[in-house]
Amino acid sequence: MSDEPMKEFDMLDAADQAMVHALQINPRASWAQIGKALELDPVTLSRRWIRLVDRGAAWIGCNPGPILAASGLGNLAFVEIDCVNGSVQAVAHALSEQRMVTGIEHVTGARDLLVTVMVTDLSVLSQWVTEELGAIAGVVSSRIQLAGTIYTGGSRWRLRALSSSQADALAATRITVDHHGAFRPTDMDRRIMVALSVDGRASYTELAEECGASIDTIRRRARRLFAAGMARPRCEVARPLSGSQVTVILWAQVSPSQIGHAALTISAMPEVRRCTGVTGRDNLLIVAWARSVDDAQRLEGRLCEALPGLSIADRAISLWTMKLNGHLLDERGYRVGAVPISPGEPARRSVEPSSSS
Repeated sequence: MSDEPMKEFDMLDAADQAMVHALQINPRASWAQIGKALELDPVTLSRRWIRLVDRGAAWIGCNPGPILAASGLGNLAFVEIDCVNGSVQAVAHALSEQRMVTGIEHVTGARDLLVTVMVTDLSVLSQWVTEELGAIAGVVSSRIQLAGTIYTGGSRWRLRALSSSQADALAATRITVDHHGAFRPTDMDRRIMVALSVDGRASYTELAEECGASIDTIRRRARRLFAAGMARPRCEVARPLSGSQVTVILWAQVSPSQIGHAALTISAMPEVRRCTGVTGRDNLLIVAWARSVDDAQRLEGRLCEALPGLSIADRAISLWTMKLNGHLLDERGYRVGAVPISPGEPARRSVEPSSSS
């Protein structure tokens, strides 16, 4: 993790909140489009965004969408890791530099780290666990759960600072996702997705320079990736600025015949950032942001009340989200860098924050 000191930035004013919510709805909207919906000056908005990015308070990445896994081109796994006492940070640092490791949480409960890994196939996952993970000093043991259906993800979480009419105006500017338009990505498409994972708001010119192709080619292929749901830009905000101080992770069980209904009910709850079907003893993994530990416990009560057949098998609180969707965070939840997401590729290359407009 980076040792760079965090610049103080402890609150978002109304304009910043509105801008972040707008970018959560359409992370690649132009400043003119956002300014029109918010009735704010586009130049001022651009300056505000650069200030937030420079201070690690907000950023835009891009994760390979659920369509990638559905097309057989990617598998998501959650790996619970037990560490030798005193070695958690060293293990997390070694994992944080790997491109296929998209998330790292230092958590309470029956494991030290919960790591999210994206691989091209299960043999790559086996090799990674036995060779890469097993070779890291301080790792005692690990357990794997494979992700099935991803019912909702962090890209749907909202700051809720806009009116309905403003949100609708921004939603109308998005590229429509057509899940029937999925295609098998080329090497160029993969390079575009890797570049977008670091800066999901990168211009087509910047992407062309990074990927070594013409602007027209990049624009055409990137828009096709967005339309197919294979690349999903995602605006994040440092957790202390979100009004939610606690990340709670729940492992739940529900009857297989009810899992679809349960997942839809869970995904509709505003605190929920992820609801994913998983293999193993439990069949649902739920991640939510709560204002406090008390609120996290009340969320459990609401879940069980709404879904009488649901059983919470285990829970954990994140002490430190060290890596989120490829982006490196400090102890407070502010961005300090990024590692490109590349399924099945553990190669290391850290990238510091940019202030792309």
